[in-house]
This record gives sequence, structure tokens and C-alpha cells, in this order.
Amino acid sequence: MISGVGLGYRREMVDLKDEILASNVDYIEVAPENWMRMNERYQAPLKELVQHIPLSTHGLSLSLGSPDKLDVEFVKQVKRFLTDFNVSCYSEHLSYCSSGGHVYDLMPIPFTEEAVFHVANRIKKVQDILEQRIAIENVSYYLQTMNDLTEVEFTKAVLEEAQCDLLLDVNNVYVNSINHNYNAKEFISAMPTERIAYGHIAGHYDEAKDLKVDTHGSPVIDDVWGLLDFAYQKHGVFPTLLERDFNIPDMSELNVEIDKIHSFQKSDIKKKQKG
Repeated sequence: MISGVGLGYRREMVDLKDEILASNVDYIEVAPENWMRMNERYQAPLKELVQHIPLSTHGLSLSLGSPDKLDVEFVKQVKRFLTDFNVSCYSEHLSYCSSGGHVYDLMPIPFTEEAVFHVANRIKKVQDILEQRIAIENVSYYLQTMNDLTEVEFTKAVLEEAQCDLLLDVNNVYVNSINHNYNAKEFISAMPTERIAYGHIAGHYDEAKDLKVDTHGSPVIDDVWGLLDFAYQKHGVFPTLLERDFNIPDMSELNVEIDKIHSFQKSDIKKKQKG
């Protein structure tokens, strides 16, 4: 099981094994589809690293909201990867990325009751094949489709119907709260504590005052740090992972944010103990 503070592990980091192991990183996370079809030579750095540190996985291609037939063979490949690398945690996005072919982006699912049952049924099938629960991530989105339900109602309904867990992405909550004008703390408060498996935190790009783009390409801002602290106060401390997908700095710079997550976790544990 994962705990503490994680780091999204990217191919650009394959030479950072010693620095990662010397840091306060408690676990790493990869997208399985970026590794499971690689040959032994390219998988070797990851296999070596996970002999010393736990691994979680965060998928990109499951396309839970797609109208296409579920790619069962792909799910079976994921299962083999989870088994080979002794992974207990697999998460995916509450979105879709295919409709008659991959679109190479994470598209928003309509917030409707019909979509709740469609997505939940696909999650159940995935969980049956994997023989384990998965976690779904609240995603950032920039176009509002049908919204018979609110994002909160839709997310909670999927969690309940599918009997799956939640990956709470705090930066996505912040980005959506600005882009779609809702209260970020109210969204976080509404999430069911017992469903939260772990969390993500990342940086984003300010396109405009009222338009934020989830890029994972810059440092985490103060408002997002504040939301993470609020989430810990509301739900208790949960494992939290730092994502950085491009503009990846030196490990020393990543360590500053990793240590900051640790400091929030320790502080909130102390507050709970005193309370």
C-alpha cells in the first residue's frame, strides 16, 4: 500500500534513481501504458527502482466515459503490469479519450444520470477483470457539456454506483472552480472521506484571470497549497503525489515541494491529535 508523499515518475527521470531514493519520496507513480509495452531494456530502470520504493499507477487510456466498447485486452495488459510490478493501486480519469479512435486528450463526460450508470458499469467490469478496486480522478475540463447533475453530484453518484475509490486531484478542483465559477472548498468538503484513496497536487498555467489550464508544468501555487491543507483538515491526511510532466526541474527543486507536502501532513496530524 502507498502512504506519505509520492512523485510522478517520468521517463526523463530514469537517471535520477539515487536522488529519488535519497529524497523524502515515499512512493512513485507511472502511467502503465507508457511502460507495459516497452521491452526489457527500457523497463529495466523502473524495475530497479521499484525494488526499493512502492509503485502506484495512474492510467491515461482506459476511456471510462467512451461510447466505444471497453478494451478488455488492454485491461488485461494492465493487470499483467500490476502483477509483474506488485502494484496495489491503480487509478484512472473520470473522463474519456476515445470515440471511434483515440483523441489523445481527456474529454469531459456529460453530467447526467445515464452517464453515471454507463461509466459505473464500465468501472465494475474493469474491477472484475483486475480483481481489485480502482480509484477515479476528478478531472479538469474546459467545456461544459450536459449538466443535469452538478460535478459534485455526478462524481459522488459514480463512486457510489461503481463502488470504487476516489483520487482527489486538488489542483483540478482549483482549476475547475475558477473556470466554472464554483467554490473549491465546498467541492472538497462534499467528497466522501471513506472513498479517498490518495490525492494529486500539481501546477497549472494562468491563461487569464478566469481561465486556468491544468498543465503540470510549473510549481504549485499558494492557493492550491491552501486547498490541500483544507482537504487534510476536512478528510484527514491521505497519501498525496506531486505531478510534474514537463519543464521538469532538478530533483533539488522537486524536493522543496515534496517536503512541503510532508510538512502539511505532519502539521495536520498534530492538529488532529491535539483536537
